[in-house]
Amino acid sequence: FRGRGEEVSIYPLSFSEFYSVFKGTKTEAWREYSLYGGMPQIVEQRRPEQKENFLKNLFKKVYLDDIISRNNLRGDNIMDIHVNRLAASVGSNTNPNKLANTFVSNGYKGVSNKTIATYIDCLIDAFLISKASRYDVKRKKYISTPSKYYYCDVGLRNARLEFRQYEVTHLMENIIYNELLIRGYSVDVGIVTHDEKNKERKITRKQLEVDFVANRGSQRYYIQSAFAIPDLKKMNQAQASLVKIPDSFKKIIVVAHETPLWRNEHGITIMNIYDFLLDRDSLDH
Repeated sequence: FRGRGEEVSIYPLSFSEFYSVFKGTKTEAWREYSLYGGMPQIVEQRRPEQKENFLKNLFKKVYLDDIISRNNLRGDNIMDIHVNRLAASVGSNTNPNKLANTFVSNGYKGVSNKTIATYIDCLIDAFLISKASRYDVKRKKYISTPSKYYYCDVGLRNARLEFRQYEVTHLMENIIYNELLIRGYSVDVGIVTHDEKNKERKITRKQLEVDFVANRGSQRYYIQSAFAIPDLKKMNQAQASLVKIPDSFKKIIVVAHETPLWRNEHGITIMNIYDFLLDRDSLDH
């Protein structure tokens, strides 16, 4: 069938799809979704232990066993440990070298960066994780390493960690990333370099990060995930990279608490997570 078909990506339920069949408030739906994710069968499960067992079995028997068997991977626990580390470091900058070094430091001397890179490719190919590359906004070029990795379903990520690491800031970032992919955007991690004077008045070059640079055709959005902005100091931290971007594409900060949509003096739009997730056209408001 080469050249005679096209690939159609089917994702787990988005938050808006999940909420449309959830019996409860938006806050309750968010808690449920950020904990158990959007696998359609989750909606049918009633008790927490049923949801947890379903996700654990899905991860082990459908994903992991199939990945190991289909790719003829080594029969030890390297992949087992690897998926745990990726789950624990969602949204953190990393690369195969760094991951391989953690194995070596823990006594797994035969694990190379090539092995880890192969394992990552297997996980991406199985649609278990997704890679976000780093993009230098000012220089308009990609940076080869490090990258960020997100789970395609946060419920599977949480299940892998026995639901013990419910870190709402990282999960919120992962959910925003997945939502952008569902809407058809290609998503990178933005890097903004700028010169800054230190106390000795010497100029140093610093790198600031934009959580997501979302592109679709001629559209581009710079998006920052900030769980809460209680004061001016936190606002300055959240918008530090955005105000350094020289172009006129829309800049957005998504916060977890319910707040009306507003735009600050720098032209940055602040919207809450519910408005962002429940309206497919939210980025244009």
